[in-house]
Amino acid sequence: MNTLKKILPLFLISILLNSCGYNEMVSKREQVSSQWAQVEADYQRRADLIDNIVSTVKAEAKFEQSTLVDIANARASATQMKIDPTNATPEQLVKYQEAQGQLGMAIGRLLSVTENYPNLKANTAFQDLRVQLEGTENRINTSRNRYNEAVREYNAFIKAIPQNFFAGSFGFTEKPYFESDKSSYTAPKVKFD
Repeated sequence: MNTLKKILPLFLISILLNSCGYNEMVSKREQVSSQWAQVEADYQRRADLIDNIVSTVKAEAKFEQSTLVDIANARASATQMKIDPTNATPEQLVKYQEAQGQLGMAIGRLLSVTENYPNLKANTAFQDLRVQLEGTENRINTSRNRYNEAVREYNAFIKAIPQNFFAGSFGFTEKPYFESDKSSYTAPKVKFD
């Protein structure tokens, strides 16, 4: 009888937690964290490639030093920015995205400068790195999309009945989406001078 008295409250708590969706909220929150880690991993891959690209460019071309300095500074800024996905705020994501956007713009300037250097364009190592960089940008986009999908599923779940009655009291709050950089709304101008 004493064993039953000890087990019954645990059994009732287990039923309550399952009926309120606690375990699934935990699972969905972990999916959001996992997807955010993938976004960061893909950005880190891009940052790691940049050093190789810059080294290749330096070996092949003597051009405007400020381009390389801008890339190094943007890379440093982007790699210093860290976000804890369990406590992420929309403001943190905006700052993170701004740092990554600055790095992307610096890379774009580097790639456009290389158009003026035929030897560099013909360099096999540089071409390989450009392909790797393009692939990395695609990975980043895919990871951001998967993160947003995980956030959508999580947010929808904690807002649905009956979870919405319990989510806040268990510390499950809405997660922010990764949004596009506002400067990406303007199409780049292509000029052949």
